[in-house]
Amino acid sequence: MKKPLPLFRATEFSDDHRVTLLQGAEELFPALIVAMDAALSDIQFETYIFDFTGSGAAVAEALMRAAQRGVRTHLVVDGVGTGALPKAWAARLDAAGVQYSVYSPLGPLGLLLPHRWRRLHRKLCVVDGRLLFCGGINVLDDFHDPNHGTLDAPRFDFAVRATGSLVATASDTMDQLWWRMQAVRDARQRRLPEALQALREASKAKHAADMADDTGPLMRAALVLRDNVRNRSRIEKAYRRAIGNARHEIIIANAYFMPGGKLRRALVMAARRGVRVRLLLQGRYEYFMQYHAARPVYGALLAAGVEIYEYAPSFLHAKVAVIDAQGDRPWATVGSSNLDPLSLLLAREANVVVEDDVFATDLRQRLVHAMQHAGRRMDPARYADRPLRQRVLDRIAFGLMRLALWVTGNRY
Repeated sequence: MKKPLPLFRATEFSDDHRVTLLQGAEELFPALIVAMDAALSDIQFETYIFDFTGSGAAVAEALMRAAQRGVRTHLVVDGVGTGALPKAWAARLDAAGVQYSVYSPLGPLGLLLPHRWRRLHRKLCVVDGRLLFCGGINVLDDFHDPNHGTLDAPRFDFAVRATGSLVATASDTMDQLWWRMQAVRDARQRRLPEALQALREASKAKHAADMADDTGPLMRAALVLRDNVRNRSRIEKAYRRAIGNARHEIIIANAYFMPGGKLRRALVMAARRGVRVRLLLQGRYEYFMQYHAARPVYGALLAAGVEIYEYAPSFLHAKVAVIDAQGDRPWATVGSSNLDPLSLLLAREANVVVEDDVFATDLRQRLVHAMQHAGRRMDPARYADRPLRQRVLDRIAFGLMRLALWVTGNRY
């Protein structure tokens, strides 16, 4: 029998974690606000989108309350996803003492410069160095979309609340980015003493995080990061190893699904060796490139017996997977990384991986329920006979995506 591949090096997983699954902003934001209101020393927060509409404003209010109490509060938002903060909110954050930075502002040429395609896409929050929130959920009201207005049903997405040794990894990573950004800013303004001090802060080793006083069983988990320096392919490799080890079932829910050749082949091979593979994907039109560029990869998957369900009630924004939830090696991941080239080749991403049957079963049940009650199964015959106009648009989008990858010098 084939020997299972190691999921990670032994030093990356540890058994001292408690991880709770949170679905949507409806579950995440109250948990975030409770943690921020209890913060004693510091809050580190990174997000792609920070939108102040609806429940997003409540998160901003909690950040300001913490800063006003003297809690060191660092907020980083992405220069594309969020851009410049609204002036009224920026003034309030400043007055409260919230320190915030915009990651890679676009500048006059915008996205015409390929290096600007490298975005901060991860969603992380660490409170007092001992509690982590990680997932795919932006600071964005479940029923609001900046481009489409009010939604009839909540956005479908997940995050986790976690304690344990992976919190220190997340905190260190966020500290490094924060101080690098401050150093670059100070150097550009020719404030060299401040820049040197920021670099010294970045090089300090942060003390190990204390375990939060949580309840529940301990779990085996790890934080998996992707960046453009040392962790270029760790998230994709984690997926491929887990898929290669699958024996019974693979369920993946992903908002923008355009896997590269190796990942596609891993899914096809799993289906051909008898593993039931189900994909829950975006069924509503959101963006031209993400919607149409994904369709050309469906054919080979459907031909291999992969089941594809399109989520219909609202926008699917989840980036999660669960493999063999009820087997002897359960594997689940919740994070910010899509299975597309923007996430896997260019963006800063963060996923939590959990090897625990209770956690995996909880996630599996929620995904199966969504497929059965809110998903439309794609029929291979109808896919093959889709209208010519749609097939042309699919190929154009796919070609543009490949051209963009060629411009960046990446192979996928």
